[in-house]
Amino acid sequence: MERIERLFPRYDSEGKAMIFKAFRIAEATLATQTRSNGAPFIEHPLAVAKIACDEIGLSAECIAAVFLHEATRFFPETDITSEGFSKDIYTIVDGLNKISTIKPKDTKLEAENYKKLIVSYSKDPRVTVLKIADRLEVMRSLDMFPKLSRERKVLETMMLYIPLAHQLGLYNIKSEMEDIYFRHADPEQYRAITNKLKSTERDRQKLMTQFIEPLKQKLSDEGIQYKLKVRTKTALSIYKKMQKQKVGFEGVYDVFAIRFIIDCEADRELEHALCWKVFSYVTEEYESDTRRLRDWISNPKPNGYESLHITVKNKEGSYLEVQIRTKRMDDMAESGLASHWSYKGIRHEATLDKWLTAVRRALENPIGSEGDPMGAYYEDELLEMPTKEIFVFTPTGELRKLTAGATVLDFAFDIHSNLGIKCTGGKVNGKAVRINEKLKTGDVVEIMSGKNQKPSSDWLNIVVTSKAKTKIKQKLSEAEFQKASDGKELLGRRLKNWKMDLSDDVMAELLKRLKYKTINAFYAAIGEGELDVADVKNMINDLNEGNTDQAGTQENKNVTKAIVQEKGSDDILVIDAKNVRGIDYRMAKCCNPVFGDDVFGFVTRTEGIKIHRMSCPNAGRLMDMYPYRIQKVKWSENPSSGNFQTGLRVVAALEPSVINEIMDIINSFRASLRSFNVSENNRNGTYDITMKIAVPSNLELDKVTSQLRNLRNVIKINRI
Repeated sequence: MERIERLFPRYDSEGKAMIFKAFRIAEATLATQTRSNGAPFIEHPLAVAKIACDEIGLSAECIAAVFLHEATRFFPETDITSEGFSKDIYTIVDGLNKISTIKPKDTKLEAENYKKLIVSYSKDPRVTVLKIADRLEVMRSLDMFPKLSRERKVLETMMLYIPLAHQLGLYNIKSEMEDIYFRHADPEQYRAITNKLKSTERDRQKLMTQFIEPLKQKLSDEGIQYKLKVRTKTALSIYKKMQKQKVGFEGVYDVFAIRFIIDCEADRELEHALCWKVFSYVTEEYESDTRRLRDWISNPKPNGYESLHITVKNKEGSYLEVQIRTKRMDDMAESGLASHWSYKGIRHEATLDKWLTAVRRALENPIGSEGDPMGAYYEDELLEMPTKEIFVFTPTGELRKLTAGATVLDFAFDIHSNLGIKCTGGKVNGKAVRINEKLKTGDVVEIMSGKNQKPSSDWLNIVVTSKAKTKIKQKLSEAEFQKASDGKELLGRRLKNWKMDLSDDVMAELLKRLKYKTINAFYAAIGEGELDVADVKNMINDLNEGNTDQAGTQENKNVTKAIVQEKGSDDILVIDAKNVRGIDYRMAKCCNPVFGDDVFGFVTRTEGIKIHRMSCPNAGRLMDMYPYRIQKVKWSENPSSGNFQTGLRVVAALEPSVINEIMDIINSFRASLRSFNVSENNRNGTYDITMKIAVPSNLELDKVTSQLRNLRNVIKINRI
């Protein structure tokens, strides 16, 4: 406890006790852990906690969370839930633990994605701030790490943590990390610029003394208490300016800024008045460049930054950047708004609420983009932007960004188009799933494929990403083109055998009658077997002879004069054709109608009338192509005692008991089982069951399917 009191004196007794309890848990748990240089690992969370306390000013809860995070990160089985910590602490620990699992594979290419992943894990914005404190401690200890590890951490810091610190207003931390990064990434340039800064330090002090001299008396007469600081740019910032402007060190005129820090009460009205008064004295004495005026007092940045910036030219022609702010504003700028979290009652303050929103928005937008809240002036309504993306990993740890709502199939296409086309399912976090399984941030996804797999039009309803939709449409078009080629070859061969010609006029009429938009679609229907070549031959003959209407009318007239009856039964009746017998009928095997279904008749050339369900997959095509063969039918009011066979397909979880449950339900109704086939799909973890049952009517069938659908392990059921 003595060590905690010495390290964290700013907290009250309750806060210190909470920190001590968390520290003891971490100390015991991490007793055997060491750092790369052999030092006890507990020194790392202690150093991070000091940064969070002294340099950012976070609350005691955050300090306790740092220790608990390290304890549970190394040993997830450590139970801290029974220790009586607050809900906020558990939330912060959970967020830090999730972020620690991120292992960037190529930070340089995926920086923005990783930044967004960090915020998706940060339910409490303090998680992000603590992660930055953690990274600062790592950078300060960089020399202890092996070369490869050191290089990876340097790159991660530059691409991820320096931009984060900048966008969250943690400018001191950002500047220090930049210097450490630059020192390791380009030691020669770093030495050259830092040595230049050292050699010109006296010149900067002299410029500051000369600058303030004519202003001293005016400020004194007004009773304005202030302190002057020289804020020098980091070596990296100067190097970037040199590269961008293609100048040497001496050509960068804003190497440093002179900062007025006004000492006054923390009253905004008074603060603003004093800042503008100092501004007026500076611009009266020196020529100002109004294009470079930045008023972040009237319109603070969303991260809470307040200051007046102006560039002036002195009598020697040197340009100086001048910053004017109060002590409160300077404290805020140095440590960021996060430091005010420890104060009671500030949680719902408007400025803090704006900052909380800005934390998320900053992570969701690259620096300098339109959505970057730190690069724009304060807005009246800074609402939290809803995330439209998810971030998932490959088994090797590569991060992939997908549209929210993306499925396993989307992920497969994102990896590679050929993998998407052959995708049969996947494993999400080790569990087998189907291609339509929706993914969520943090999932680890492995794709399964089959060489015989082919995309279908149903896939377009599964995917949400534009890449997947485009590739599926492209593949379907290729398949249709191949079918069209086969259909064209088949029709051409048959027409040659029949010694028939197909003129352009007849082709145009065929497309019109059959309602195909293109010739390719027409040929594809033949190639796929949807359109019978014999039917095409008859239609060509009808069109060539000009008697299509007469033939159709005569055929329809003959049909409507007949009553269609099954031997010994009156289960079906043709409308408006009573008391005539002689035309046979059959139930269509493609849809297996059952008494009570909504049905229609189709007049065939050799098999009499076939009865189809209105919901038959072929119904639309038959009605469009052969409207003159469609016969209205209805069931008789008194059905016979006979049964109707129909097919069912059931997809169920791979549980042995489900088969017996299905059998029991079928036997409990007026239904008899005629066939039952089961196949196992180990990849999806399901049974694929097809069966034929005989039922007296669709009412009895509805009872059976309803009960099957209610079974816990049944996933899907449909008629076939």
